[in-house]
Amino acid sequence: MAMVGLFWIAEGDVYVGAKPSGLAPGVRLTPEGVMGLGDGQADLHLWEDVRALTVADVPVKSLLRKVGAVKDRALHTVKELAMPVSPGLVDEAPALMTVRVTTSGGDRELAAYVAAAVGYPQTEVDLSRALLTRLTEGAATMSTTLAAMSEWGRAGEGSAPRASQREKLLREWLG
Repeated sequence: MAMVGLFWIAEGDVYVGAKPSGLAPGVRLTPEGVMGLGDGQADLHLWEDVRALTVADVPVKSLLRKVGAVKDRALHTVKELAMPVSPGLVDEAPALMTVRVTTSGGDRELAAYVAAAVGYPQTEVDLSRALLTRLTEGAATMSTTLAAMSEWGRAGEGSAPRASQREKLLREWLG
């Protein structure tokens, strides 16, 4: 599994945001279309009907966001040391992004968990948004782009590319 821009690529499957489990919300890009996953949003929007695909509420990596994450971990550690019988770390759900699928029938908003703990680099956000637009430009473009993303996921399983490699991949997939 690896994150490239806003995409989580696992075993050849491509997700926008984190790969969901159970009833958690998520969005998977398949050769057939955009698939909403999770409780209340399970649906398939065929590529031939998709006119636009956009993402909102994307957290962008910043120094302030990094400092906030470090502060939260430090406070949790202090609390654990001061009160060792506390119930422990209560898992907070990650932030949600909104994936908007526009079809001739209107807009559908799907939720997807953010995969990047401290946000995404702005360049990767911009390239990912451009790639989502590219996927709606026609069947040939969508199938070759999505196939390239899936193939990379199958070939590079387990590798986590660095920022420069992620940007290079996004640019390659953009054509």
